[in-house]
Amino acid sequence: MAFYKKSKLHTGTALICSLAIVFSALPVYATDTIDNLQNQTSALENELKGINQDILTLSEKISDTEMQVEILNSDIDKTQDDLEKAQKNEDQQYEDMKSRIKYMYEHGSATMLEMLFSAENMSDFLNKADFIENLSNYDRKALNNLKDVHQQIADQKADLEAQQASMKDLQNQLQTQQTQLQAKAAATSTNLNEVNAKLQKAKEEEAARQAEEARKQAEAAAKAEAAAKAEAAASANKTNTSSSSGNSGNSGSSSSGSSSSSGGSNSSGSAIASDDLTLLAAILQCEAHYDYDSMLAVATVIMNRVYSSRFPNSIHDVIYAQGQFAPVWTGSLDRVLKQGPRSLSIQVAQDAINGARLAAVADCYYFLYAPSTSRTGVVIGDNVFFTSW
Repeated sequence: MAFYKKSKLHTGTALICSLAIVFSALPVYATDTIDNLQNQTSALENELKGINQDILTLSEKISDTEMQVEILNSDIDKTQDDLEKAQKNEDQQYEDMKSRIKYMYEHGSATMLEMLFSAENMSDFLNKADFIENLSNYDRKALNNLKDVHQQIADQKADLEAQQASMKDLQNQLQTQQTQLQAKAAATSTNLNEVNAKLQKAKEEEAARQAEEARKQAEAAAKAEAAAKAEAAASANKTNTSSSSGNSGNSGSSSSGSSSSSGGSNSSGSAIASDDLTLLAAILQCEAHYDYDSMLAVATVIMNRVYSSRFPNSIHDVIYAQGQFAPVWTGSLDRVLKQGPRSLSIQVAQDAINGARLAAVADCYYFLYAPSTSRTGVVIGDNVFFTSW
């Protein structure tokens, strides 16, 4: 009897131990590989997002630079035409002056003497002498003024061409950066796809391992349960001859239940400033022919921008926005501001501020020197006006 109890106790203990060994021996796979791949994926996604944002920013800079280059090209053409006109005026003034000098040289002595001697009195004589001197002074002054204008235009053209070269260099640099970023984005995207493929494969392998573990655990549990049942049946047969064997069987059953429990626990708007009148008048004088409609067309574009959410909301900020109006870069605007705008320029600026608009360009936000561009739009004076770039 004592021997039987000891034997049954050993059997129950052995069953518990065997279950513990089965479950503890099953492989527990760490998730380090999956976690590492997920971290790589997250890092690559963030890097790709940053690169795409950099590409977008560069694209906007390239677009702005291209617009500035086109504006500069337009202003260079306009300046070239102005230079040719100034040269013609200078040449004509010079020819007229030579003709007068020649006439005075050939006939002037007698004519001038006759003019002087025809004076009725001393006061009249002095007035006629002053007239002769003033005529000569006028020729010299007019020619000098024309030369100054010619030199200013030539200097302005040189400045524009230097800025144009600088802009083209910047444009090339930006395009190179964009190409490099696009290549980097493509490489990062390829890496991301490769890591995602590895991650997916690792997840599938992990799922397969977990399924295999579950199958083995179920198989081990079934074998252990079958062994327990067989032992319980054997114990039941022996209880027919001993009243104490039933208690031992209950003890075994309790041990089995405890093992099963252990196995289960293992799973788990805008304002108009007072000084803007002069500034608007000056830019109109720089950008348009000196006639009312040409100036009002430019003023309409500027005021359209002031009242649009796409542009700055003041005349000053619209005019001085980067890369928008060439006279700002070339110094022409500063020269007009220093000299003071003409009366017609001030009148057009005041009318525009008071609400006057040229109906033909009422929906336009851009303009270029018409002879320098193939863009279609409304031509007013020397400029072509259009709605979008």
